[in-house]
Order: sequence, then structure tokens, then C-alpha cells
Amino acid sequence: MKYKIKVGRGYKIFEVCNYAIYTLFMLICIFPFYYIIINTISANDLVDKGLILFLPRKVHFNNYLEILKLQRIGSATLISLARTILGTALSVFGASYMGYLFSKRNMWMHKFWYRLVIITMYFSAGLIPSYMNIKMLGLMDTFWVYVIPGIFPVFYMILVKTFIEQIPAALEESAEIDGAGYLRRYFQIILPLSIPILATIAVYVSVDQWNGFMDTVLYISDYRLYTLQFLLYQYFQQADSISKLIKSGVDVSMVQKEHLITPTSVRLTITVVITLPIFCVYPFMQKYFIKGIMMGAVKE
Repeated sequence: MKYKIKVGRGYKIFEVCNYAIYTLFMLICIFPFYYIIINTISANDLVDKGLILFLPRKVHFNNYLEILKLQRIGSATLISLARTILGTALSVFGASYMGYLFSKRNMWMHKFWYRLVIITMYFSAGLIPSYMNIKMLGLMDTFWVYVIPGIFPVFYMILVKTFIEQIPAALEESAEIDGAGYLRRYFQIILPLSIPILATIAVYVSVDQWNGFMDTVLYISDYRLYTLQFLLYQYFQQADSISKLIKSGVDVSMVQKEHLITPTSVRLTITVVITLPIFCVYPFMQKYFIKGIMMGAVKE
């Protein structure tokens, strides 16, 4: 037998207002991205006049085709993809292994080493010592400068450590009785059970890696190692000259006026090219995201 709970009018009004507020908040968050995207596929002359507000007009994709023809876009994209995939994998592994290591109370000088690592979250050497350190390690103008400095992220290590401490100790103890060592227990028991928090960390790290910019500015002078973000930033700053350059290579008589690229369309299209790929990652991680961050941040 099913029982129905009678809901008062006041609760219904509250629920309607609640949904309305959150829907409005969602639209406010989404609209800037939507606005940029519709301006990149609308007639460029209308975009320059500020006439595109809610719906695209005279849809075309010429802006994207022209931007993707710019020099070194392909190689820069490969560098960004490589640093994002490899950097994320190594950072997640480093954070998870350190978290597992510091979850062991019988570790030699456990408190000392843990506090020593935590200090690095609050105190850093600064820009000049960091630059000198990278230079002395021989990482200048190498791909590894994108990856190695971020292998052991302390903040994410704390999240993993807290998550691992919530896993029942009996699971490891039973494996230990069967003769499994630390590495075997880590790879066969801890790692599979830590997927929610690791997926959460992977989202954060991949966004940081994809959007990485200052390391290219500080440590890279070889244009072959430029990331997509740095290269597009340069193009963003040179939007006026790029639009003129593109027009100079196009037979204007063969192209409709609204399709002619402009400085504004260059800037908007570059913004979408930079941000859109990383948006595609979140839907695959979303089911782990909330569970992982909550379980990794709250200790019972």
C-alpha cells in the first residue's frame, strides 16, 4: 500500500521559488559561454555592430576554418594534449601514492615527513628561486618542464589520504595475511576503491594542465614547445594583424561580406577554441565528481 504525504501550500511555494532561483542562476552561468559561441558562428559584420545577443544570425563556420589554418596550431595542440594527458596521469598517480603512504601510521617519522610536505602548501621559494631551480635541473626548453614540477600535488594528496583512511582496514589486513606487500595492496585494493576521488582530482589537474600558461612564458623559448594556450594568446594579442593577414590571402570578391574575418571574431573564436575542449571532459567524470570531493574532504 502506498502512502501519499500531503504537502502544504507554503512548501509548494518554497519549492517553486527554489527551482526558479536555481534555474535563473544556471542561466546566468551558462549565458556568457552561449553568447560567445553564437557570436563566433554569426555574421561578422553584425557581431562588430553588437547586434547578436540571444540568437545566431546568418550562421557560418568560416571563423573556425580560418583560425585552424594559422601556423603551428597543430603542433601546439599536440603539445597541450600531451602535457594534459601525461601530466594528469602522473599527478593523479603521485597524489594517490603519497596519500596512501601518509595514511600509514607506522611509517618512520610519519608526523615529521607529513608536516614537512604540508609546509610547502603555505610557503614557496618564489619566482626567481623557482626559475633558478628549473634551470639547474636542466628543464628549460624541454617538454618535461610542463610535467615534472606537478607530479606530487600536496593538496590533492591530502584529499586522497583522507579518502583512503575511510576505507575499511580489514580489506588491507586480509590481503596482508595472504602475503600481499604494500605495492600489491596499493594497486589491487586501494587504487580501484579510490576511483571516485582520483576521477575528481583528474578533472582539476587536467583543467590546470590544459590552461597552463605561465610555465611557457617563463621556461620556454623554443616555439616548437609552445602550448595551444600560449600560441593562441599571441594570436589574440595580434588579432588586428591576423584579420588583415587572412583577408590578404582571400579573394574578397569570392567571399560574402558577413564571412570576412574581423579582429572581434578572431578574439571570440580563439576563446572558444581554448575553452571548449576541456568542457568535453567533465561529462565523463561528473558521476564521480560530487561523491569523490565529498568523501575526500570530510573525515568521519
